[in-house]
Amino acid sequence: MNTINLPGADVILDSLNEGLYVCDLDRRILYWSKSAERITGWTAEEVVGHKCRDDILSHQDKDGRRLCGEEFCPLYRSMVTNSASIDPVIVFGLTKHRGRVPMVVSVSPIHDAEGRVVGGVESFHDFSDTFLDLERARRIQTLSLECDMPQDKRVSLSSFYLPHDMVGGDYYAFKQLDEDCYGFFLADVMGHGVAAALHTMHLSSLWERYHPNLMSPPEFAWLVNRELCKIVKGESFATAVCGIINAASKTVRFVSAGGPPLVLMENGGNVCHFTTTGYPFGMLADIEYEEREFTCSSGDSLLMFTDGAIEILDANGHMLKAEGLISLFQLLDYPNTPISMPQLQEAMLRFSNGIRLEDDLTILEVRFLG
Repeated sequence: MNTINLPGADVILDSLNEGLYVCDLDRRILYWSKSAERITGWTAEEVVGHKCRDDILSHQDKDGRRLCGEEFCPLYRSMVTNSASIDPVIVFGLTKHRGRVPMVVSVSPIHDAEGRVVGGVESFHDFSDTFLDLERARRIQTLSLECDMPQDKRVSLSSFYLPHDMVGGDYYAFKQLDEDCYGFFLADVMGHGVAAALHTMHLSSLWERYHPNLMSPPEFAWLVNRELCKIVKGESFATAVCGIINAASKTVRFVSAGGPPLVLMENGGNVCHFTTTGYPFGMLADIEYEEREFTCSSGDSLLMFTDGAIEILDANGHMLKAEGLISLFQLLDYPNTPISMPQLQEAMLRFSNGIRLEDDLTILEVRFLG
């Protein structure tokens, strides 16, 4: 048998097509591979000894947010949570020539002989070609998210959407149905990414066809479920909530298809949770859905959200749930302070034991003004 003399670790790492660098707990770069040089233009001599946030990579996320703080930095999160990334993360890294390259990065902590985290490693590759296709898909999906926001002194409707990837599996819509009534629809397709996003396009077409039926929320739910069952054939499903807001009477009539509760934060400080039982859309055809109604008052805020807002686990495996989400809102001085998705996302990450949020996140807000 012939014996193969393997080269040293540095030579092996430099032969990888993916860029790779290693840093200490202070994110000071200790190793920079040849492929990292090729992708970014930065040589090892120029970056080793510097921190990765020192105007070198200066990662931004897909929404243009700088990631070099703490809670949003994948490499930092990997070290403080002692966990490797499950899914690759899309970022935009700064090159030596001041341009930005779409990259897919994976991160992992590095341990010493006693098992203590002493640093981190990040690998990345150029994602430019695939990114262009996903960017087109994102633009198309964005156009399908219909929000007919009213100029109404009685009610204010707002949407906040943060897909896990370039495209997501959440769908939402508002529509004015008559002088006083506004229909809403919030759905969360199983999974995330491209496959789930394709199902949201179908939900968009169903919304276009059936939103007039929202004057009877159970009828709308029955129609959407029936049509979705024809397509997914039990292989996928969507949890959802849909209904109608009457700005004159300040009433909300809604149907739940396995979605999280609606949360009403009353002007006096009380918090109420409203839900109904119902199968997710796409599981069983000809399901009848139960309608529920409640009344709001001036100054109240109604929140609707997808599972990604509450199915977040901490280091002990405890789930955030709706009660925990409302606690985060209150810590951020809501409803006195408007919703800030970056601040909310940061608070969720501090609660979690993950490198990033693991699902799409959508929040719909209804404020009753007068």
